[in-house]
Parts: sequence; C-alpha cells; structure tokens
Amino acid sequence: MAQNGTDDDKAGSESLATVIVAGLANLAIAVAKLVAGLISGSSAMLSEAAHSAADTVTEALLFVAVRRGGHPADARHPFGYGKAGFFWALLAAFATLIGGAGFSITHGVHEILTGERLTDLTISYVVLAVSFVIEGISFLKALSQVRGAARRLEVTPRRYVAKTSDTALKAVLFEDAAALAGLLIAAAGLLASQLTGSSFWDGAASVLIGLLLLWVAIHLIRANVSLLIGQSAPEGLTERIREEITALPEVESVMELLTMMLGPGEILVAARVDFVDDTTGAGLERAADRVERLLKERFPSVTQVFLDPTPGRSARDSPDSPDSPDPLDSLDSLDSREA
Repeated sequence: MAQNGTDDDKAGSESLATVIVAGLANLAIAVAKLVAGLISGSSAMLSEAAHSAADTVTEALLFVAVRRGGHPADARHPFGYGKAGFFWALLAAFATLIGGAGFSITHGVHEILTGERLTDLTISYVVLAVSFVIEGISFLKALSQVRGAARRLEVTPRRYVAKTSDTALKAVLFEDAAALAGLLIAAAGLLASQLTGSSFWDGAASVLIGLLLLWVAIHLIRANVSLLIGQSAPEGLTERIREEITALPEVESVMELLTMMLGPGEILVAARVDFVDDTTGAGLERAADRVERLLKERFPSVTQVFLDPTPGRSARDSPDSPDSPDPLDSLDSLDSREA
C-alpha cells in the first residue's frame, strides 16, 4: 500500500512539472508570436499567437486538474477527487477548441477572402524558429514521462497514450505535438506567400492550424467525457485482473467483473466471485481479503476492491438451493391471480 501511494504521488508530481513547463513555455511564445504577427500582418502568426495563448489557458486549467484530482478522499467524497481532474481537463480541451481552433479558422478564412498585405517577415521566421526549440523541449519532457510510465507498465508508449487516464499528460503531449506541427505549417504558409506575393497561402496555413487544433480538441473532449461518465479500465488490464482472481485456489470462477477509472491511475474493481463450496464463514472473509491484497499488490492502479460472494450457476440451479424458485410456488401465484 505504501508503495502504491508513492507511485501515485510520483506520477502526480511528474505530471504537474510537465504541465508547469508547458505553461511557461506557451506564455513566453504567445507574447513573441503576437508581436511578430502584429509587425508582419501575418494571419498565420496571429493564429499561432492565439494557439499559444489557448495552450497557456489550457495549461492553467490542467494545473488545476492535477491539483484538484490529487486531493485525498474524505467523508463527502469517499472515492477521492480523481474525476475532478477529468472535469478540469475537459474545460482545458474546450479552451483549445474555442480559443485556438475557432480564432485560427475564422481569421484564416477572413484573410483568404479579403487579403492582407504582408510586411517584413524576418522577425516572424526568428520567432517561429525559437518557438520550435522551446516547444520541442516541452514536448520531449512530456514524451519522456510517457516512455517512463509505459516502461513501468510494460506497454508501448503509443498504447500507453491511447489508454492512459492521465489526461493532463495526454493533453500536454498532444498540444505540444500540434504546436510543433503548427509552427511548420505557419512557416510554410509564410514562405509560400513571400514567394508568390499572395496572402492566400498565409490564410490557408491559418485554417490548417485551426483544423489541427480542432482535431486535438475533439479527441481530448471525447476522452475526458468518457472518463467522467465512468469509463472502464483497459480491456487487457481487466482480463489480467480476472485471471489473477480466478487463479486463487479459493475461487471457483468470476461471475461478473466491473471496473471503473476513478481518476488518473486509480481503478475501482467490483466482482461477483463464486468461491469454492467449502469456503464459508471466517474462511470466506480470509479469501476475500486475500483477493483484495493480491490485486492491490499486482496492480498498483487498483485502489478500491469490492467483492460479492455469489454462488455459481450450478449451485443456483440446484433443487436444494434456497435461491432456486419452486415451480409449485409459481403455479400457486398464478392460480391466486386467476381467482
């Protein structure tokens, strides 16, 4: 149990540090892009400024998500505050959708339709290059945390990102990747406009940046909504939990197994277990305790375990079973209703 708490605290600290680094980087970059966009008149640069500003707001909300989600359980919230982290991460995704994607697309379309004169682009190229370096540092930090977590769980980084409930880390990774791609798109749009003398390419780059942010925002919104309404643990992990319970000598079979993500790295397990017939009384209590301790030792993410001793199908169908309905009772009930 102590080790489990240490791992959760370490993961939370890593996510918090990753969010802070990304937030400070985006704040500095947003100011630089805004100045460059105003001087050059580039819609792509202004879109990038809006992108970084939205990312800064996003990181602030993710900071709140990590801090709120890490609050210990209390009498009012016995399962902890993990879902609060999902809620604030959802708001952060909406910030990306509205502040970044919305501004970039509308401003890009406006430039395509009306056209704007671009002036000196030297400062824009310099800001884009410096921003790429800073965003790259933030992205590499998030990627390093992903690889470390994936290594501990013995899965690939791609699979970890797809299945993780650490929405703060996932958001930073996706947004930093989108930021790097957006910088390349903005540079290509500026260069094309400079070579052709048409601002169309700058506006098109702004629209592409907005569409990229739109995809990221929708993906993160769907992930957080699923977690908020009670998403189960990954299928592979659920099957491993079932196998661990079934392998115990006291267990005949697992009748039903339910899991739910309570927060980043926190899983609730509820199971209907058919214990062997001669396990009764104190032996049943010891068997249930052994199942709980085993799951928490083998799977550090499992924080809550609820077991319901349930007789197997054969026991329920037995004529001697008290749970089996007597056919005569059904006939008597039918006769009384007809009378």
